[in-house]
Amino acid sequence: MIHDLKRWPLRLVSLLACLLFWQLAASVKLDLGLLTFTYVPAPGAVLEAGWQLLASSALLAHLTSSLTRVLVGYAAAVLLGVTLGLLIGRSRWAEDTLLPPLEVLRPIPAVAWIPLAILMFPSAELSMVFITFTGALFPILLNTVHGVEAVDRRLVASARSLGAGRGAILREVVLPGALPSIFTGLAIGMGTSWFCLVTAEMISGQFGIGYYTWESYTLQNYPDIIVGMLLIGVLGMGSSALVKCLGAFVTPWYRTGRAG
Repeated sequence: MIHDLKRWPLRLVSLLACLLFWQLAASVKLDLGLLTFTYVPAPGAVLEAGWQLLASSALLAHLTSSLTRVLVGYAAAVLLGVTLGLLIGRSRWAEDTLLPPLEVLRPIPAVAWIPLAILMFPSAELSMVFITFTGALFPILLNTVHGVEAVDRRLVASARSLGAGRGAILREVVLPGALPSIFTGLAIGMGTSWFCLVTAEMISGQFGIGYYTWESYTLQNYPDIIVGMLLIGVLGMGSSALVKCLGAFVTPWYRTGRAG
């Protein structure tokens, strides 16, 4: 804990340096040819736009819509992804029958799912939840499979030699051993669910942070665009951090150290 506190000053300096560069680049309208800040609003304009959004009633509607879609889609992805991951990781039959079609679907980007989702589901709301679900599913699934396969086989053999059945081995050996990898997938899946939700809201939404960001672009409210982007970043970072904290609480035996 003390070591983490000592690292915060450097992290704050890094953020301030980025803000300073942003301010200078927007003020002088920096133009590097391939990259230009001519039309990028300065931090002050973004702060003013953020304050106006905070003071309005629209913020609550946007946040409620986005959070609901993320939580529902993410919860479904957790349930299915962990279940399938445990099954595929423990069964060769499941790996041979379930993993190939899932691997075919995995590289498909979220935006490509939007037309099909609109056709498959009776409402735009369900289609957006589905796209969020697909974004979170595959990181959770693959990390669960990796975690299960990484469990030391000698531990499984030892438990079996002591008379443990499949259920006991799964509960007492496989699941505890795979939990760190599972929570890594849960944290990644939370971030990708926000990414996919924003893509869906830009096309099919009426409320939500993604819809707010895209609407700001169409209306050429450039400071509002950055406000929406920052909201997405903060929400995604905060929700992923909560998942990581939950993982650290659930797996107190697992610690990773970094040099330096």
